[in-house]
Formats: sequence, C-alpha cells, structure tokens
Amino acid sequence: MTTMSAQQTRLKIRSGNLDGPTANLAAGHVQANLVALPREYALDFLIFATRNPKPCPIIEIVDTGTEAKRSAPGSDLRTDLPGYRLHVSGKHVDSATDARTWWKEDFVSFLLGCSFSFEAAMMRAGIPVRHQQSGCNVPMYVTDLPCEPAGKFSGPLVVSMRPIPRQQVKLATNITENFSHAHGGPIHIGDPSRIGIRNLTTPDFGDAVQIYEDEIPMFWACGVTPQIAIEMAEPEIAVTHEPGKMFITDFTDKDP
Repeated sequence: MTTMSAQQTRLKIRSGNLDGPTANLAAGHVQANLVALPREYALDFLIFATRNPKPCPIIEIVDTGTEAKRSAPGSDLRTDLPGYRLHVSGKHVDSATDARTWWKEDFVSFLLGCSFSFEAAMMRAGIPVRHQQSGCNVPMYVTDLPCEPAGKFSGPLVVSMRPIPRQQVKLATNITENFSHAHGGPIHIGDPSRIGIRNLTTPDFGDAVQIYEDEIPMFWACGVTPQIAIEMAEPEIAVTHEPGKMFITDFTDKDP
C-alpha cells in the first residue's frame, strides 16, 4: 500500500475524509500538537514551553495567520487536524473537526512535537506499537510530576504509554532519545504508581491497550500537558488538538 504524503494527508483531513487518530499516517513525518492562544498569553506560554521542553518541544510558532509556513507550506491550522478542542476560561467546552468558527485574529499558534513521530523508527527496528496494532488511540495519563510554571501556566506532566517487550526496552529508549523534537526518551519505565498513575486500564485520554506478561510499560512526556496548563491559566479562549489527532508536517523524522 502506498503511503500518502504529508500534504495529501492534510488535504484529506481538510476535506473531512479523515477524522481518526493520526498514528502511522504519512509515516516518517513529524506530527505536532497544537496550542492556539490570544496574543496576550503567548509570551507566558512560550516561557512555559521553554522551561518544559520534554512535553513541549517547539516545532514552529505561527504568530500571524493560520499557515505553518516553515513546517507545512499551504497548510491551514484551522482545518488540517482531524479534531480540535475549544477551551473557554480554561475549560474544555466543545470538540469539532473544523476550528474556523472559533479562531481569533490575534491567536498565536504553537506546534509542539509529538511522540507519534518516533513510532515509525520503533517499528522499523521491530518494536511493536500496541495502539497501532490494536487500531486505537495511544493511552495518556496525568501524572503527579509537576511542570515548571511560567506566568499563569502550570500543572502536572501528562504522559503517553507504550508496552514494550522486556528485551527491547533499552532499544526503545535508545531510539527515542534521538527524537528530542518528539519528547525524546522515556521519562519513566515500569511501575506506574511511582509517577502517580493508579490504573493503566483507565487512561485520562485515549484508549487502554493490552499489556502482555513479558512487557514493561514505558512512559513518554506528552503534548496534551499544555491542555492541563490551559485549564490552570484560564485564558478566555484557546484552541488545541483533540488528543491523538495531530497536525502532520512536511518535516521528516530527521529534519527538526
């Protein structure tokens, strides 16, 4: 089967023909989380992202307009993601596949690296990626690990989890450490209770996946972290991606 290019995938999403999780779409291309905020909040959020580079690795900042000119020429951040969330006074109040009616002229948009970007490299190395095998979204959990605050932005780290065969844990770590633009190496391996996760069968975002007897849960910083920080900061409006439904850039997984 021929893999669609990043541009073809964005256009298919824009047309409404793709609305599911983006894992393994345009494989080998960098995927990004979206945070769009009023300009008055942009500096504080930039500082928050800079202080917390594991969950918030910056791919591009779009300070005017809706085109990611550096990472995806011809794109439109209002239509080219399969799912969006509207936040009002910090609260998630609505979800949609098109954000045009929510968008404000003074928005500054941040594209932040996503761990989907390293999954193609993991699979090339023979490491199973369970949520892709299962046809579901990656499980994501709110931890008790605090982010470093900046201005009004603060909150706990969110992580994504992938169960990895015990003998491939070191290989998965080594591969993902090369993807600093996609959260880098894992922040925790093993017992989830050590980072405040009580039950792996009930993720805060995404879908639960099966963990086999010979597998170890591995946890990576997640770009949903800013959505918790937005809840704490309470901007009058913000638009983010729906967890697992990312913006696909033209960058390959070796570019940024």
